[in-house]
Amino acid sequence: MARDVLAERAEIDRAIEGRTLLDAFAETAERLADEPALRWRTGDGWAGLTWRGYRERVRDAAMGLRALGFAPGDFGAIMARNRAEHVIADLAILHARGTPVSIYNTLALEQIAYVANHCEARVAFVEDAAFLERFIAIRAGLPRLERIVLMDGESPDEWVIGWKDLLARGREQHERDPSAFEETWRQVTPDDLVTLIYTSGTTGPPKAVMDTHRNIMWTAESFRRLVEVSPGDQIISYLPLAHAAERFATHWQGIVRGGTVNLCADPAQLLLYLIEVRPAFFIGVPRVWEKLSAGIQAVLAAEPDAARRETVEGAIAAGREVVALEQRGEPVPAAVAARREAAEPVLAAIRARIGLDRCRVPITGAAPISTEVIEFFHALGVRIAEVWGMSELTAPATFNPVERIKIGTVGPPLPGVEARLEPDGEILVRGGNVMGGYYKDPERTAEVLEDCWMRTGDVAEVDADGYYRIVDRKKELIITAGGKNISPANLEGLLKRHPLIGQACVIGDRRAFLSALIVLDGDVAPAWAAARGIETASVAELAQRPEIEAEVERAVAEVNERVSRVEQIKRFTILPEEWTAESEELTPTLKLKRRVVAEKHSDAIEAMYPAG
Repeated sequence: MARDVLAERAEIDRAIEGRTLLDAFAETAERLADEPALRWRTGDGWAGLTWRGYRERVRDAAMGLRALGFAPGDFGAIMARNRAEHVIADLAILHARGTPVSIYNTLALEQIAYVANHCEARVAFVEDAAFLERFIAIRAGLPRLERIVLMDGESPDEWVIGWKDLLARGREQHERDPSAFEETWRQVTPDDLVTLIYTSGTTGPPKAVMDTHRNIMWTAESFRRLVEVSPGDQIISYLPLAHAAERFATHWQGIVRGGTVNLCADPAQLLLYLIEVRPAFFIGVPRVWEKLSAGIQAVLAAEPDAARRETVEGAIAAGREVVALEQRGEPVPAAVAARREAAEPVLAAIRARIGLDRCRVPITGAAPISTEVIEFFHALGVRIAEVWGMSELTAPATFNPVERIKIGTVGPPLPGVEARLEPDGEILVRGGNVMGGYYKDPERTAEVLEDCWMRTGDVAEVDADGYYRIVDRKKELIITAGGKNISPANLEGLLKRHPLIGQACVIGDRRAFLSALIVLDGDVAPAWAAARGIETASVAELAQRPEIEAEVERAVAEVNERVSRVEQIKRFTILPEEWTAESEELTPTLKLKRRVVAEKHSDAIEAMYPAG
């Protein structure tokens, strides 16, 4: 049955008419007053806040801002990890009729100054002394920034006020004027800003995406028609809160739907959080799923008990068989179904070991992912749904329905969202999730918004069932010297299927052939080497080992067998260091910065293209 997208949009419009995120927060806090809203691990176990306590902290922080002279229309910056004070500060700024802007913790000083000055932040919340030092270092270049709120620790600097001091001032203000908090936030309208999302950007200065309350409430209502997050559902927040996907999936969804958000300040502890929290809803960027997959397979490969190893391998194979049949749309024979049922106890144990045994909605997005990784998890019974979106679309725009996932696609558009393809394959999107524009940048806004259609810059294909497949970024397609258009992301995804390869960047624009820069997986490579008697743990040392080079060469050869001749990788170089957001080759959400890679590793690239 064909969808009536306009009717869906009208229904969503009616459902959220006049409502703001702050209305949802007030309603959820009243309805679930004594239920857990936020949780986090401490040295002594778990701590948390109920919805009532959460809202009281927000009220005190909002009134504390008012005592500092923070006014409606002002902007407040936040630079902190995923912790209670971060989301409380975010909501406090909103309740004071301001706009919160989260800043990536990995930004350089010049980039921090750019964001703070671009939004003209009057106040900044920073986590600790280390983050405070960054702002002090650029203080002379922040003429609009009047106060810093320090979440942890104290400072004698009059520019700085402590978190506890801010809350105390807020409580005093509330006692003097008990009605001010309600009167202030209720003046917020659906068309007011919820935040500016500064795109991490693979090239050029970041753009500031304007997301409104209407955007958030509309997208949450659209998403609810596909996925229901219920009160008490456990959610883990670990990606940067400066990123639209994290903000929507945990912070905003938690407020609107009443899920319990478990704040993981250190992503290195994610597996521990997964095991202890056992979330019902979990979004993992591809790198998380890749590392989980590699970890499971490394443990299996190292299993000394051959019979036990064969049992697990057989269970996974049974799962793969069912997945392959389902994906082809073929019935599952009784004998195959019986093998899968017999394998369930083994597969359930694997799911429990990684904390995903209760996960109803496992999701991946934000960057390309190998279909092999998704197929592996589907075989385990973790039915990952791939989604696609961008900051300009309030995060999600398409979603693979849990009951009918097509692996290798990002699914059809969300309810009420229209999508179409231009002749060159660029996907355009229209709906209530489309941003209001780029802050202070009407020219770039006009470049991407036309008649409410958002030009996404992504190249896609669509099948007969309306499921989209993202091919590449329009501006990242390689055009070889022979005039062939090639998707580097597709080739990089194929390369990263090998567990040794953590990152890859395919080179070839205006070149005679394709080459690749290869980065080893810092977790898998040492274990792979140790299993083969190689006594060295350093990634830099392993990059020089002939055994590693030979294995990577085999991986490249396997990729070349799967693609056309012009797409084949002729040469590769294994680099000695991993790429991270701190080393600048990756964005904070682990997307490849091709321009940075090309500049930093130009010598290695040119060595693969000798003159003549």
